[in-house]
Amino acid sequence: MLKPVRRRSAARKDDVIQIRASKEDKAILNRAAALKGKKLSEFVLDVARQRAQDEILDQRLFVLSPEDHEKFLALLDNPPRPTKEMRALFKRKAPWER
Repeated sequence: MLKPVRRRSAARKDDVIQIRASKEDKAILNRAAALKGKKLSEFVLDVARQRAQDEILDQRLFVLSPEDHEKFLALLDNPPRPTKEMRALFKRKAPWER
């Protein structure tokens, strides 16, 4: 007799995220989770993860018109000389390294 195959999650879920919400917010989230056939925590995590990915991509992806693209390429080919302020900025640690 064959045993049913159990799917194992790719990553073990050890960390806890706690949030407080109003009854109204929780009710809306529960309703949306139910519509998707998900548990509340699963739904909230999926939505938060997608929003976080969107925010990250907003910082990495940009679209330019053809004219602006040409200007951008020209600046890459002939960058302006660094100013005193720019040099100081590059010497500072990034906020996430502080």
